Amino acid sequence: MSNITPPSPASNPADAAPIRLTEFSHGGGCGCKIAPAVLSRLLANVNMPLLPPDLLVGTESSDDAAVYRLNDQQAIIATTDFFTPIVDDPYDFGRIAATNALSDVYAMGGTPLFALALVGMPLGKIPEESIRLILAGGQDVCKAAGIPIAGGHSIDTLEPIYGLVGIGLVHPDKVKRNNQAQAGDLLILSKPLGVGMLSAALKKGTLSKEGYADMVRWTTKLNTPGIALSSMDTVHAMTDVTGFGLAGHLLEICRGSSLAAQVNFDTVPLIPLAAEIAQAGVATGASARNWDGYGSSMVLPEGFEKWKQNLLSDPQTSGGLLIACAPEVAQQVLELLRSQDFGDAAVIGSLAAGAAQVVVRTPL
Repeated sequence: MSNITPPSPASNPADAAPIRLTEFSHGGGCGCKIAPAVLSRLLANVNMPLLPPDLLVGTESSDDAAVYRLNDQQAIIATTDFFTPIVDDPYDFGRIAATNALSDVYAMGGTPLFALALVGMPLGKIPEESIRLILAGGQDVCKAAGIPIAGGHSIDTLEPIYGLVGIGLVHPDKVKRNNQAQAGDLLILSKPLGVGMLSAALKKGTLSKEGYADMVRWTTKLNTPGIALSSMDTVHAMTDVTGFGLAGHLLEICRGSSLAAQVNFDTVPLIPLAAEIAQAGVATGASARNWDGYGSSMVLPEGFEKWKQNLLSDPQTSGGLLIACAPEVAQQVLELLRSQDFGDAAVIGSLAAGAAQVVVRTPL
């Protein structure tokens, strides 16, 4: 393993060489995740070893990160996330990838401690200054999170890849798993959906400057409310919405907690331009692959429009927190989110006893 010391960011990130990073990648951001159905098949026959009792969260529940208890007061959170470019600007790519990687620490209720950089670059095809700007973007996000990038590993690859290993701390009793939701819980989503739609428009060359700014704003917004939410006992479960879309990550909560979910589509926050793009018939290939993997566990109302279905399975890069909490604290959770500038946060549904599925409702 080689240590990486990211450079100081350039005075103006826009001075980077005019290349299109997305031209090097077959899929961008969390949209390049292995489809859920394929991943299930790959892992189906993998024999898991005996798990030590101090491993509080492992692979058993498809959770966001591993959690290992160090003592009665501390548990370590370990996670990693990396992907190919979702945007062309190197500095923004680094920021988005780093924000997305740290999200898993926040989703477990943890506080980031430090990070390691994971770097794969097609040397000779991408200017060194662009690579430096990718690293600088990641460094600036970690600085905003109050942590250092303490090292990492780099290789020469065919496609540009960047991300982080994120290490965090949490009290063992305050870990927020994705399989501890309770019947009667309300579901709250902290960020609007639609990043995948904006990404698709960007790749087609049809995304406006305003749309790009909106995309970067949401994908570089750290999910810091997860730290405060960890102290609320009535917040029973939490995850972040990423490559499998809202429907996929909600189904993970349902399956892990043996519950059924009801989602009121009209209360799900959407990025306005993304909704317009979806209504125009745009969808990502990952959205279709996601639906192929779990659509049989989705119950849609008669006449439910295809663009709405595409938004439910739209892969989110650095998406919001999906929170299951007792009804009596829902307003408190919303106020906490809004105090940290998550003004689009909304109650989107509820959980009840029943087979693991998601039932989507719309007004009559």
